[in-house]
Amino acid sequence: MKASRLLHLLLLLQTRQRITTTELAERLEVSRRTVLRDVEALSAAGVPVYAERGRNGGIVLLPGARLNASNLEPRELEALSVAGLDSEQLERLGLTSVHKTASRKIAASQAAAPGAPNLTRLADLIVVDSTAWLAGPSAGVDVADLASALRHRRRMRIQYRRSVEGQASTRVVDSYGLVAKSGRWYLIADDQGAARLFALERLSAYELLDTPAALRTGQTLRTMWAALKERTETPGLVSVTARLRESRLDLARRILGTRIHEVSDADKGWCTIVVRYPDVESVRQLLQFGDHIEILTPGTARERVRQLAVDLAERHSPQSDDR
Repeated sequence: MKASRLLHLLLLLQTRQRITTTELAERLEVSRRTVLRDVEALSAAGVPVYAERGRNGGIVLLPGARLNASNLEPRELEALSVAGLDSEQLERLGLTSVHKTASRKIAASQAAAPGAPNLTRLADLIVVDSTAWLAGPSAGVDVADLASALRHRRRMRIQYRRSVEGQASTRVVDSYGLVAKSGRWYLIADDQGAARLFALERLSAYELLDTPAALRTGQTLRTMWAALKERTETPGLVSVTARLRESRLDLARRILGTRIHEVSDADKGWCTIVVRYPDVESVRQLLQFGDHIEILTPGTARERVRQLAVDLAERHSPQSDDR
């Protein structure tokens, strides 16, 4: 523990060269007395660091000193290789600690580099949070354990519940890896030779089999994800034209995304949009806009929304309370 704390202290000093004892104690989560003892130990070992007394004093690293502390360990390199993950995702993968250490080493190396510009680091100006709004803790398997299992590249037997099913079913899949998208984790795998997305919150269990995973030649996690993403986001075959209140247009763009194909200029508070779906039944998604939307064409989509609205009205009639 002390060796790790001393390294952290050196990295902080290499980044800023002068830090108050109080701030160091807070950053290292120790007492000021412990910080002073650590500085004495480093100085005795030949590190050009000392405690400076006075109002503007603190712990000082001599200018120009270059510490050989920026070499990254294999585990730290691995943590940085999965760039883009937020703190929660790193925690679920068990990479929080090593990612922090690697980041400190990089910051120290950048600060000590000759001619380094005196600019605020982008890392201090940008926060990446991939979790969905209002998302609570999700059930399902542990991401870190699953990622570790996937390293073996073996066929897997999984227990998975589709969104339209009440119970999980057993499947044998050949897995390519994991994808974090919009706050959700997905397993990318071949299921009976067909590429599939498996949401981890509906994956209740998995088991490694003795058989090696039968991955397709020339296919990788990235190529599989690109194909699945395009298939998911490609506009459908049914074009639905609807009138939508202008005040709900921003909400529609967030919910419908690339399914919105056209948007007309607003007229008297209403605009016309064209939404593409793979089938007419998908038009039920538009019910969430309530009285802020009216389906115009095709007639089959308009009739389906009418049927759904009648069914909802009947379910919520006063008579339904007596059932």
